[in-house]
Amino acid sequence: MQTTRRDFLKSSGATCVSAFAAGPLATFRLTAQPTITKGLVFDMVPGKLSYADRFKLVRDAGFEVVQALTEPDQRKAEALKQAADAARIRIDSVMNVDHWQYPLSSSDPAIVEKSLSGMRTSLRNAKLWGSDAVLLVPAVVNPQTSYRDAWTRSQAQVRKLMPLAEELKVVIAIEEVWNKFLLSPLEMVQYLGEFHSPWVQAWFDVGNVVLYGYPQDWIRTLGKRIVKVHLKDFKRTESGYAWVNLGDGDVDWPAVRRSFSDIGYAGSVIAELDQGDETYLRDVSRRIDRLLLG
Repeated sequence: MQTTRRDFLKSSGATCVSAFAAGPLATFRLTAQPTITKGLVFDMVPGKLSYADRFKLVRDAGFEVVQALTEPDQRKAEALKQAADAARIRIDSVMNVDHWQYPLSSSDPAIVEKSLSGMRTSLRNAKLWGSDAVLLVPAVVNPQTSYRDAWTRSQAQVRKLMPLAEELKVVIAIEEVWNKFLLSPLEMVQYLGEFHSPWVQAWFDVGNVVLYGYPQDWIRTLGKRIVKVHLKDFKRTESGYAWVNLGDGDVDWPAVRRSFSDIGYAGSVIAELDQGDETYLRDVSRRIDRLLLG
């Protein structure tokens, strides 16, 4: 996720501990060779097309999974699942859409309830679609919300969501974004660890930390807590900075690739870039192959 979404992943005893730390998505990682699944945010596919045509385009471009946005309309949610199943594309995860406008860290109970409601819908969407994680930006630090308040308020609200996440077997995946919160990997480890739950883990965005850190450092520090990954690239320019296509920016992709291998990451990598046609999407798919999977 970018700023405002666009402007704004050897003993048996040790294995058991790792499985709990990594959460319910760790089972596959501990029983098979690490594999990475290639996907994209569904909104990268032109919305003027039907669901069937959009999923066909996803498949033709070389992707296996998508991340879909929260869909409160039950009929649309069911239609989305039917189209994905027909195209043999998995809806891998859900992007909650209410957390920016209605942050869990707000002091306004009405805003917080709106955010909680959006997350409950997202978690139920995930269950319907067969997804195993919902992305959550847990807090926003601003002139009205201090860092300490963002920490304590958001944790209190996430704990309210944990029973539903466990019931549905869907992970709440906390993402690091440009929200002036969780600004280091060590801090994010602490924040997640205080939940003491396999149902609250990390969603890692490669591009989001380039301005103030190194993705490879974050990946190794978060380790098995990473259950999902966003792929973006970020380039510093003379006039400031810009979000660019994968491989065109400042991300050290060989180092990122090694770090994912070092932690044994086996999950999805989801491109989160601009929308585009089939030629563009095929190019993105080839870039992921070259940079991470080839």
